[in-house]
Amino acid sequence: MKKFLALMLCGILSAALLTGCGDATETNADNGAQVSEEERTTFTVGFDAEYPPYGYMDENGEYTGFDLELAQAVCDMEGWELVKTPIDWNSKDMELNSGAIDCIWNGFTINGREDDYTWSDPYCDNSQVIVVAENSGISTLADLSGKVVGVQAGSAALDVLTDEEQQKDLADTFETLQQFADYNSAFTELQAGSLDALAIDIGVANYQIESRGTGYVILDEKLNSEQYGIGFKLGNEGLRDVVNADIKKLTEDGTVAALAEKYGISDLICLE
Repeated sequence: MKKFLALMLCGILSAALLTGCGDATETNADNGAQVSEEERTTFTVGFDAEYPPYGYMDENGEYTGFDLELAQAVCDMEGWELVKTPIDWNSKDMELNSGAIDCIWNGFTINGREDDYTWSDPYCDNSQVIVVAENSGISTLADLSGKVVGVQAGSAALDVLTDEEQQKDLADTFETLQQFADYNSAFTELQAGSLDALAIDIGVANYQIESRGTGYVILDEKLNSEQYGIGFKLGNEGLRDVVNADIKKLTEDGTVAALAEKYGISDLICLE
């Protein structure tokens, strides 16, 4: 009988402990979900570290760029620490949804992704263009027929060239559409003659051409036009609203204009 009572007592205590653990987990989860933006101390930005002038590593080994400096200005206003987190662009959704980063902020195209993220206000107009060597003999999109064209994997330019409603018909005329992890590698192949052309965002194209000197041109015909925004996890309106409000203030005080001039994208900014 004593053995039976002892077993019953152990069972009751075990159940109580399990129930207590369950309540603590729920409380912790609830607390995590209820953390307000007023309690935030860090702001983790996911970016492509080889996407100048928006985000890249400078000659001093520091991550910089228009988007990262603007993110720093937001953090300065809020008293947050900016955590710059380079990501594999193909893994950006996993990084965001896992909570490893708070947003994707690095020349990130809104168009075609409107329902996939909670977006900031658009801050930059952009176009997809084709870059070729000056002596390539290519002057129109039609001249790309039978050519080897490069593009960044997971990029908006790739989306444009594989979308039936956009420029897939054009891409079908290429000999190949070759994907690269980043545009620095792609430009190296273009310079070596392994590629005939690159499909790329105009802001990045301008930066690459200016930094590399003469020898490249942008075709007059554009593949597509789009806008950049900051992509937050779907449903995260609270953080989005704080960042939107701060960027509006930074636009009004001239900070955005100064950064845009510094990085050579003044004519692309669409904030008012």
